[in-house]
Amino acid sequence: MKAMNRRRMGGVYVVEFAIIGLLLFTLLFGVVEMGRLHFTVNALDEVVRRGARLAAVCDIQDPVILRRAIFNAANEAGASRLIGRLQTANLTLVYLDENGATVTNPGDLVGAGGFSAIRYVQLRVESFPHELLIPGFGGVFTLPAFRSTIPRESLGRHAEEGVVPEITPC
Repeated sequence: MKAMNRRRMGGVYVVEFAIIGLLLFTLLFGVVEMGRLHFTVNALDEVVRRGARLAAVCDIQDPVILRRAIFNAANEAGASRLIGRLQTANLTLVYLDENGATVTNPGDLVGAGGFSAIRYVQLRVESFPHELLIPGFGGVFTLPAFRSTIPRESLGRHAEEGVVPEITPC
């Protein structure tokens, strides 16, 4: 009789563990996923800050700006080594005038809508997808836009009067 009770109780333990284990693992994966999400949000925030800063001091046509913004080496193309699936194509770099309007020809040194009109640099990451890794809850959702706007600095050129602008490498 006692052996039969032990077998029944053993089955109860398995059922209890299945219920508690499911809750425990769901909670565990949820905590890990929230950590990943927090890391991704902070990293994207740093990407736009870093990219805007580089754009403010580097030459306008320098392709290195966006590569360095996503934490890649200057000569390294492709996805970011820090944030999976982040490409330079996900970044939008714009140069703004004193009213916040986009400068149409930022590379034009003499035109009215060109280099001399630039007062701010803005870098944005919009519609970046974050993929959930929780088993059974797989899905992708879009993160909000990340944006950094800072005043321009040298834009890779010397500022002295009468000096032909010389490009400073980044």
